[in-house]
Amino acid sequence: MAKPIYILNGPNLNLLGKRQPEIYGSATLDDVMAAAAKTGAEVGLKVKPLQSNHEGELVGWIHEARDKAAGIVINPGAYSHTSIAILDALNAFDGPVIEVHISNIHKRESFRHHSYVSLRADGVIAGCGTEGYGLALRRLATLLA
Repeated sequence: MAKPIYILNGPNLNLLGKRQPEIYGSATLDDVMAAAAKTGAEVGLKVKPLQSNHEGELVGWIHEARDKAAGIVINPGAYSHTSIAILDALNAFDGPVIEVHISNIHKRESFRHHSYVSLRADGVIAGCGTEGYGLALRRLATLLA
């Protein structure tokens, strides 16, 4: 069996559907990950969705992905703008990485305009709502083909 794609979701994404629905929509994280699994199956990818509000746990999963994943889709949430540790972990991962943001971070507060994760990402999808996860999986399928 082929290695899965890790879908890593950072802080506060467990609150999807409840937190600022005008920005993030009304779908829950479970809804979004179910749709991602469906898209993954359509393009021949198995997904492993994970979410944590803790930076170290996300770093640990990235380390684990080095041996167990074909690629990573990551929505690091606020850690995008602060975490050199996540960047360093992603730099140690040899597979493709796609960064996803539900909102368009470039239309928001200026501190959100910079992402450390983007320095490693093979692609960045922002402002496409939760559809960005499906777009990321389609891109990974292309990169892994």
